[in-house]
Amino acid sequence: MNQIDLSVNYLGFNLRNPVIIGSSGLTDSVEKIKNLEKFGAGAVVLKSLFEEQILIESVKIIKENQTDYPGVDEYIAAYTRDHYLEDYLKLVEESKQAVDIPVIANINCISDNDWISFATKIEKAGADALELNIAILPSDINVNSTDNEKKYFAIIEKVRAQISIPISLKMSDYSAGLANLIQQLSYTGNVDNFVLFNRYYRPDIDIDTLKVITSSLYSMPSEISTSLRWIALLSGNIKKELVASTGVHDGRGVIKQILAGASAVQMVSAIYKKGAEYINVVLKDIEKWMKEKRFESIDDFKGKVSYDQAENPTVFERTQFMRYFSNIK
Repeated sequence: MNQIDLSVNYLGFNLRNPVIIGSSGLTDSVEKIKNLEKFGAGAVVLKSLFEEQILIESVKIIKENQTDYPGVDEYIAAYTRDHYLEDYLKLVEESKQAVDIPVIANINCISDNDWISFATKIEKAGADALELNIAILPSDINVNSTDNEKKYFAIIEKVRAQISIPISLKMSDYSAGLANLIQQLSYTGNVDNFVLFNRYYRPDIDIDTLKVITSSLYSMPSEISTSLRWIALLSGNIKKELVASTGVHDGRGVIKQILAGASAVQMVSAIYKKGAEYINVVLKDIEKWMKEKRFESIDDFKGKVSYDQAENPTVFERTQFMRYFSNIK
């Protein structure tokens, strides 16, 4: 048997393996990124530049510096944005100089405001691609689903008009017509691949203090099922690369997502818990499994258990327990 080949094509790049470290505190410094490359990461997505964070910080500074001078609020808002952007561009530039793996910038946005013109500067700083993390929680009872989904189209259209590097869209699974939405977004030609899905902040309630608190910051392996379902359902129908995110904690998780049709996966929580060196463990587990199954490359088994290829594909569409589970107590 020939040597195992873990390489994959992703956004036009030849990655040495399909394990991408997702946008997080793991990718907020050059030293951390160098360490991720050292232990085998195929690519990294830089920590996100948050529109909401910039807006909140701007409002905070404006309140702390109240004055009657005309135009001062606009000046403070612009200064705050520029400060965040300057730091981010520095991270892009220095990371590109320090590593050989693709460096993907990330913008977390909730609107198509003018601030996304930052994308142009991010491209000039040397980012290999841009991941748009569009966080839409349809919680406003006065906004219908069509208007919520229009935000995706408006944002990607504006960004694509400004940059030529590949655009990856990381999106929510909140949509009444999710499959159709992704298909229509793919038809625009403004998106090169899709990352499924965002993992939102998860609130909880402390019944002793009666306060809202944060639930688990890290994903659990059981959370893989949502992205696994949709990767399998869409991989044979969407003519764009699909990337799995959330709940991928080990080599088995990576293998499952590729079998479902994913081109690559994003890992974060498992690396937080076990360190960058765990990437190498994951890769070795994938190689071991491939040898056992006599697969020589990722393409040999990619999509083999997608909706189009599975022996019983309807299980991916099932939303209710089948009758032979009814005896579970």
